[in-house]
Amino acid sequence: EEAVFGGGKVIRESMGQSRASRADGAPDTVVTGAVVLDHWGIVKADIGIRDGRVVALGKAGNPDTMDGVHPALVIGPETEIIAGNGKILTAGGIDTHVHFISPGLVDEAIGSGVTTMVGGGTGPAEGTKATTITPGSWHLARMFEALENSPVNLGFLGKGNTTSYASMRDQLRAGVVGF
Repeated sequence: EEAVFGGGKVIRESMGQSRASRADGAPDTVVTGAVVLDHWGIVKADIGIRDGRVVALGKAGNPDTMDGVHPALVIGPETEIIAGNGKILTAGGIDTHVHFISPGLVDEAIGSGVTTMVGGGTGPAEGTKATTITPGSWHLARMFEALENSPVNLGFLGKGNTTSYASMRDQLRAGVVGF
């Protein structure tokens, strides 16, 4: 039997939910029944999350009433459930050629599974349209301000087409991840 959440479904006390507390090792969150795509393969599984990190893939539930429950996937009363049934769970993609022309790019990235964006720009400027760099520490500071609440990981590339080491050092101090 699978751990399924919803009215009249399995994840209830003494059925698919055990009495195990977080102190007993119950995960903070379980994503149920997702199709997991990773470099090692494709499986349908429940995913356990504890302290914000994936701790196990396998079968979740109550080992007192269900066979084959993974020890790190014992659902307790403190466990939040996310129904992953019919959904695909995969690591986020990385886009390493981003022209930061508009803040709307972040929404498009998330919508397509991209969780890390690396590139440059300052908005709808000619330099941004032509290259993927953010020139200078002042522009970098503005880009960090503009995107500080973005739900993606960001890396800005600096302008490295110079023989000025001082300029490149300034950009490094401002936070670029490369040139």
